[in-house]
This record gives sequence, structure tokens and C-alpha cells, in this order.
Amino acid sequence: MEERILKATHHGLLKIGDTELNCSVLEDGSRIISRNAIFRAFKRTKRGRAKNENREPNMPAFIDAKNLKPYISSDLLGVLNPLTYIASNGRQTTGFKAEILPLLCDTYLQARDANALLTQQQPLATIAEILVRSLSKVGIVALVDEATGYQDVRKRDELQQILKAYISEELLPWTKRFPDEFYMQMFRLKNLPYDPSTVKRPSFIGKLTNKLIYEKLPPGVLKELKTRTPKSPRGNYTARFHQSLTEDIGHPTLKGQLQQVIVLMRISPNWRSFERNFVRAFGGQQDLGFESNDE
Repeated sequence: MEERILKATHHGLLKIGDTELNCSVLEDGSRIISRNAIFRAFKRTKRGRAKNENREPNMPAFIDAKNLKPYISSDLLGVLNPLTYIASNGRQTTGFKAEILPLLCDTYLQARDANALLTQQQPLATIAEILVRSLSKVGIVALVDEATGYQDVRKRDELQQILKAYISEELLPWTKRFPDEFYMQMFRLKNLPYDPSTVKRPSFIGKLTNKLIYEKLPPGVLKELKTRTPKSPRGNYTARFHQSLTEDIGHPTLKGQLQQVIVLMRISPNWRSFERNFVRAFGGQQDLGFESNDE
């Protein structure tokens, strides 16, 4: 049986700087950015499949350069399949899930960090750096909702649905979720010595982790995590917050937030610079609440 092509129920323009990107929400709630808009975001002209040895087959034209392949994450691979839907004009059009945009940015920035970009690709990394400051894997959904007006018709119990989607009913076994680089970069920015052989860290590191990562999950998630995570008789948490996140939504979102924060850390020479970049990307106050160690 042929799969039904979904219709877009809401449409809008997502404004990022001086660029306007066509976005939609489909009948099933999927947030979509049009294929042409992805080219526009990186200030590139639309092109078809290029048939030469420098292009990766079976990949979208905006990410098919062979030198980028080692830096394409599994998260990005998961959203590279184009979606066909019926736009507001009644015509079939092609787009991608909105999460693709920050993940593409991360690919270009990782490739630049590895000195793997071609000369003509360097401007794309510069654009990616600008885009990533105002996007996150979670935030892009809210931006699309605002641009299309979809937030006006979301269900009243959406917060409860979000909590149910993100937070597991049972405490999951501990698995390492925070990469070493997250802490290495944080210690670098705070001018502190980093010892990879120990997990003992200053108490403010946990508070910073909450501000940078958990507070940027959907509203109410961190509060619920604190409520659900068991404590010892002395009042200390006996499990990590991420053990209460769901495996299908909570953990991938946590990973996406970590990836975006690590990218901002990489491009920041010191803590103050990181604070500015973090605020540009996620909003909030300039001072994250902890005294900086650098000048």
C-alpha cells in the first residue's frame, strides 16, 4: 500500500539574520525546513547531483562532498532522508526535518577543526559558526513553531506530553553520556588543570552542567528530573539525572545539546567569550552565575 503524502498544516518564514527560511509543520507534527531553504541558509545556490569522484553517492547535494564524510554524525545520518509533503500551494515539495540545520553546522565545524575543509568550503564553516550560535537541536523546534504560528494550537497538556516523552518511568542503568571533551573544554575555559583519570570535580562543575545542558531541555524537565532522582539520607543524589531520561527522545536530545555546547566551547578562547557565545545561541543572561578564572 502506497504511503500517504502528508500535508503541511502551518507555514512560515524562519528569520535568521538577513536570511529567511521556508518552514512548515506537517499533519503528524513534524517540523520541516524546505530543501531550498537549506541551500539558502548556507548562502549556496541550489544544484542537482554532481557526478564526479569528489562527491559521495546517495547523499543530498548540500553534504555530498567526500571530504565531509568522516564528520557526518549518526544523528545527521538519521535526518538526511528527504520528506515529500504537500505545501500550501497544493504542490508536492521536498524538505528535511528541522533538526538537520544545527547538525549540518556541527559537521562543517568539526571538519574545520580537523583542517579537512577545502578552500572553497571555508566560508561554509564561517556561516555554520554564525548559525550554531542561534540554533540548537531542541530550540529549532520552538523557532519553527513561532514562525508558523503552530504554538497557538499546541495541546494544552503539551508540557505533560513533553515530560512523558523525555523522562523515563524507571531509572535506567548508568551509561556514560557526557563525553570527556565536555569536561576538558570546560576546564580549559576555566583555566583549571584537567585530570582524565578521575571523576572528582569541583562542585560548581555540576551546577554549570545544569545551566548549560539540563536547563536547556524543554521547560519542566530539569525540575522533574530532580524530583525523580533518588537521594541518600544525607541529601545527595544517588543517580545521575540522565538515567531518568527516555532512551528514544531524552537521551538523543541530551546528546544534541551536548554537541552544540561543545562546539561553542571549541570556538571560544576563554570563559567570557564562551558565555557570550552561549547567550547568543540559547538566550538568557550573560553571566552564567559563576566567577570566571580568566582575564
